Amino acid sequence: MGARDLFYRQHLDREEKKIGPSPSSGQAHQVKPKYFWGNDPESEEAYYASQNIRSTSSFFTSGSLSLFTRCWLPPESRPQRGLVLMIHGYGNDISWTFQSTPIFLAQNGYACYALDLPGHGRSQGLLKAFVPDLNAAIDHCIAYFNSVINLNYQQQQQQHLKCFLYGESMGGAICLLIHLLRRVEFSGAVLAAPMCKISDRIRPRWPIPSILSLLGRFMPTLPIVPTANLVEKSVKVEEKRAIASANPLSYLGKPRLGTVLELLRATDDLSSRLSDVTIPFLVLHGSADVVTDPEVSRDLYEKAKSEDKTVKIYEGMMHSLLFGETDSNVAMVRADILEWLNHRTNPN
Repeated sequence: MGARDLFYRQHLDREEKKIGPSPSSGQAHQVKPKYFWGNDPESEEAYYASQNIRSTSSFFTSGSLSLFTRCWLPPESRPQRGLVLMIHGYGNDISWTFQSTPIFLAQNGYACYALDLPGHGRSQGLLKAFVPDLNAAIDHCIAYFNSVINLNYQQQQQQHLKCFLYGESMGGAICLLIHLLRRVEFSGAVLAAPMCKISDRIRPRWPIPSILSLLGRFMPTLPIVPTANLVEKSVKVEEKRAIASANPLSYLGKPRLGTVLELLRATDDLSSRLSDVTIPFLVLHGSADVVTDPEVSRDLYEKAKSEDKTVKIYEGMMHSLLFGETDSNVAMVRADILEWLNHRTNPN
């Protein structure tokens, strides 16, 4: 076991002792699947080969942190259409159900790259799912994405590939914040249920925010913020809820004080700057989403100065558009994403 794996294993053990098993995990002896697709194939390499894509993982050093990264690439026989740089949501990671989207895109010619945010998945961080400074997380994303862009430029000197951002939930907010920093130019962004504002339906009610702000000054890592079960509020299909809850790397405990206060700060700031957005974008949201607010996605579409912008609100769909819905609904959302990307990478 390498040093990074040992760090992760010790960190996960500490977290499990703190929060215990998830509510949906059942008894401790219950057998969970090894991967989000089950136990067959028995290795990731075999699964990727069965999906006709290539994938490798590595650790990227950013500042003092070692961050887990993965890429999903089309087969060598297929020319790449573009790059998609991807960011997962709060409490999630890139090694479980999140993979289903980059696998799909890689099958259709896109080279996809993602990292576990600090404190998430296999990446180092102060504590699991602790996000005390979203700007620091943004800096880590930019550092990794720049390395990917530079490497791709060296490898594809005869072909300049367009580069897109993709973010789910909190990852969608990070994509917009990266754009607003104007440090790197991107050809567009796909935003799946972006957390431009935390929905009032799960936002703590007054006077709880004032109390939390006071406590957060002294105990920012305390996981006591009262919120709804995010898996139940995000995933519509019951069988898929079980799969999402079985993720050994996700965080299912109560959000930490410092994290909630930082997300409230960042999303309030972002929702006030929607008119500054100029990047081409596709924003996707379910009308039944109670985690992030679909009305704010409509506001983004109305207020953004982007000349190329599209909004799609899916009637009756919930927060987890790319996994938690019925297979037919997931296929519909995937098709819309692929059509949008293909239209902007078509050489004609």
